Amino acid sequence: MSKARPLIDRKVIYDDGGILQIRIWSVPSPVMASRHKYKYSLFYGRDGVRLVGYDNERGKGDHKHIREDELSYPFTDLDRMIDDFMADVTAIREGKL
Repeated sequence: MSKARPLIDRKVIYDDGGILQIRIWSVPSPVMASRHKYKYSLFYGRDGVRLVGYDNERGKGDHKHIREDELSYPFTDLDRMIDDFMADVTAIREGKL
């Protein structure tokens, strides 16, 4: 039986203390409630508080967190998801969200 295989594991620490981390794995079968073969955790936060997060937690499927709100996320592909995540991070950093 094959195992999860790491695809991306990046961490950036900004000068203002913000932390951005992108972790994506290829998995042998979809995580419960997801239709694709990726497990992911994308995080941006500061001072111990998550401000933006994208993940596909078992049973919840693809979703994102913007501050305290949890919203369904329509996953299409990895590039689009990373672009959407980075757009949300930029909006938070610029005070637009």
